[in-house]
Amino acid sequence: MTADETAPERETGLVDEPEVREALATADRGSLAAVVSEHPSSPLAWAELADLADSEGNAIASFAYASVAVDLAEEQLAASGWEPGAAVPWSDEPNRAYLRALDAKRRAASQLGLEQHVVTRLADELASADAEAPGRIASEFTPTQVITIVTPDLLFAQAEATATTGDQVAEPVALDAAGED
Repeated sequence: MTADETAPERETGLVDEPEVREALATADRGSLAAVVSEHPSSPLAWAELADLADSEGNAIASFAYASVAVDLAEEQLAASGWEPGAAVPWSDEPNRAYLRALDAKRRAASQLGLEQHVVTRLADELASADAEAPGRIASEFTPTQVITIVTPDLLFAQAEATATTGDQVAEPVALDAAGED
C-alpha cells in the first residue's frame, strides 16, 4: 500500500506465466517445441525456443522464434500501457522473456549477416528497455552449450590407452624441511 492507502500501480510489464515456467523447467531440449505448442501466445516459451536454436547454431530459426517472442511481448506490453522505447525493467521477472528475445534476435541478426543498422537497432532497443539487461543476459542466460557425454567405459578405455602408450612419469622427489633436495 502507498501512503494514501491505495494499492501501488504495477509497472507496465509482461504477465507472469507460472504454468509456462513450470513446463519449461521439466522440458528437455527435445520437448521444448511441445511447450510452445501448448502455450503459443507465451513470449517466454518462444524466447526459450530462440535460445535453443541459437545454442544449436541455427541462426535462421533463432531469428524467427525471437521475432515471434518480441512481437507477442510487445503486444502484451502495449496492452499494459507500454509504448515503444519505454523502460521494461529486468527486475520484473516476466519482462525477461522480452529482453532475452530482443537479445536473441540481435545475436541471430548478427550471425545471419543482416545489415549493421538492424543489429544496432536491436541492441539500442534492448539497452533502452533496460540498460543492465545486456550484461545480465550475457552472464545469466548464455546459450546452452552442447556437452559431450563421456561414459565410464569410454573414460576407462582412454585412460588405459594413455597408460600403455603414454610417456613414463618420473617419481616425485621428496623435499627436506628446508624445501631443498
